[in-house]
Amino acid sequence: MAIDYTKELENAARNMIFEHDPDLLIKMIVRMMVDKFKISHSSFFLRSQQKQGYLLIESCGPLKKKIPLDLICIDKDDVLIRFFREHRSNFIFGRQALLLSEAKAALKGKKLKPSIRAQLAQVLYQMELLETAVCVPSYFRDELLGLLLLGQKNNGKKFIDEELDFFVALNFHVAMAIRNAQLFKELEDELGRKHQLFIRTTVALAAAIEAKDHYTHGHTTRVTDLSMTIAARMGAKAKKNFEAKFLEDLQISSLLHDIGKIGVPEHILNKRNSLTIGERNRIKEHPMIGVNILKSIKELEGAVPGVKYHHERYDGQGYPEGLKEQEIPLIATIIAVADSFDAMSTNRPYRTAMGKVQAINEISRLRGRQFSPLVADAFLDLAKEGRI
Repeated sequence: MAIDYTKELENAARNMIFEHDPDLLIKMIVRMMVDKFKISHSSFFLRSQQKQGYLLIESCGPLKKKIPLDLICIDKDDVLIRFFREHRSNFIFGRQALLLSEAKAALKGKKLKPSIRAQLAQVLYQMELLETAVCVPSYFRDELLGLLLLGQKNNGKKFIDEELDFFVALNFHVAMAIRNAQLFKELEDELGRKHQLFIRTTVALAAAIEAKDHYTHGHTTRVTDLSMTIAARMGAKAKKNFEAKFLEDLQISSLLHDIGKIGVPEHILNKRNSLTIGERNRIKEHPMIGVNILKSIKELEGAVPGVKYHHERYDGQGYPEGLKEQEIPLIATIIAVADSFDAMSTNRPYRTAMGKVQAINEISRLRGRQFSPLVADAFLDLAKEGRI
């Protein structure tokens, strides 16, 4: 059955648009060449900045057994690379591809300059070592990104012009797709680095809170760890894990749930005696102070509800807005349980800690009153398993 080269090129180009992993993209092309065009083998060498050369990324066919992937690297100054980097393939048959048979014929003629003849002879020697019938370069803005090496046809016939033109056109799209995939990966890596910086900055902010409230040292870390553990148990019980964005917002919100205490005087936070009504009201301001600190940071908008509403109660008797039941964001109901348990089970300036068992019993007693039943049940399950 005849191959519709135009259709094949369109399909390949369309598929390449959606692949953002350079290695997977190359594997797709290499395997297509062998399967679709019945070529004995196909290999692709991709430029590697780290290796200072062109690294074998994928090989398909009998040659794969002879060439170990990621171990063969053609030096950037190798004659084969220099040949294509200088676009010297064009003088042989007017296209950006080197056909072994035509190049051999050109060597037998008298038109080549001695220097070019010597270089071409070395190139063909390398192609024969790699059992390559056609070598097609991948250029991006005159920059050599890689080389596609193709073996002979399985039926022993010669490559026709239509096939060679297809390989060149395909490799043009491959070069663009590889560069786009590389840029996408570089962007992902950069975002990953920025995300890690963002998380470390968040942890530093949390540390600033604890530095002010001496009696809650370690509180933020414990609340964060317990909140994430409760969320994992809730996901397991529902047989549906939370989305990654929700879990990230929960982690950040847990770390920053008390950031508003930065705006509360230290003498109130560290007071050993009972607080006055006025002092209690000042402490109750910390959720809204936290919101005001974070609201201008767009990256933190998903974490703000947990900071704002973690002192709301399921029965509507909490603050700052007196929300109840399903009105309270889930992220806040999780932090509320973790925060309350840690507060009850650790020493505070105005009271000593109650025992862990007593604190767990309090969560159970206040289930459906102060705490969301769904969250409290997950917490109590963890307590029964000895994971609290």
